[in-house]
Amino acid sequence: MSEQLLSVDKLGVDFTRRRTTFTALEEITFSIAEGETVGLVGESGSGKTTIGRSILGLVPPTRGTLTFRGEDITHASRAKRRELSRDMQVVFQDPYTSLNPSLTIEGILAEPLRAQGIDRREAGRRVKELLDRVRLPSDAAGRLPREFSGGQRQRVAIARALALRPRLIVCDEPVSALDLTTQQRVLDLFIEIQRDTGCAYLFVSHDLSVIRHVSHRVIVLNRGKIVESGGVEKVTSDPDDPYTQRLMMSAPLPDPGAQRERREELEKLRVDSERAA
Repeated sequence: MSEQLLSVDKLGVDFTRRRTTFTALEEITFSIAEGETVGLVGESGSGKTTIGRSILGLVPPTRGTLTFRGEDITHASRAKRRELSRDMQVVFQDPYTSLNPSLTIEGILAEPLRAQGIDRREAGRRVKELLDRVRLPSDAAGRLPREFSGGQRQRVAIARALALRPRLIVCDEPVSALDLTTQQRVLDLFIEIQRDTGCAYLFVSHDLSVIRHVSHRVIVLNRGKIVESGGVEKVTSDPDDPYTQRLMMSAPLPDPGAQRERREELEKLRVDSERAA
């Protein structure tokens, strides 16, 4: 069995706005093993992105504990977070805004390396390796982000996340801004990278079909709480919770006839749920 990498225990996050406290997360508990992908899925506002941001130290937890490689990082200092960045990285949703438009691709990829004290020559060598890893041409190093398509920019973002050879990458809706064909290629790239490097992913998405493609285990969130979790085949093919069933039924299908039947099933689920309530 793989060693446990990250443990989230009874995580809770509250936000206060205009003297009103809103609970974004409540009693969130799960773990990620070395080399494993755990998918977080739910609709907008379900709390899935807040979980990722809490793990990265961008949102302070109100309750609970976060443990990474056996160390409590719940309230890690800024200096400790800089140290953790070697082992914990992120790929954001939008490849158009997550890259500095004024830096060349080489500058973007070398920046985290230089910040960790890696000399210029070694950083240059690593940049070439990273471009090859995400299947971008070597001449991409001297170009600016605006010269690339959305899929290519996301490959640059993935390369930047890989620069420090992290143990865990938080993937926050990394393919939602891409067309379906490009999504498939980028998802396959994530899988290939994991197979070759052994890194773990926390993969956040609103799309159950995306989660099914990349995950080993799945956690379903609704209104800040876990409503279902388990192995990917069970949760994405035969879910128990009505909310997960609705998510599965709402996923788009290429066949119009099959899509129409799915909409009818989704409507039946909605009616049954309202009657049960």
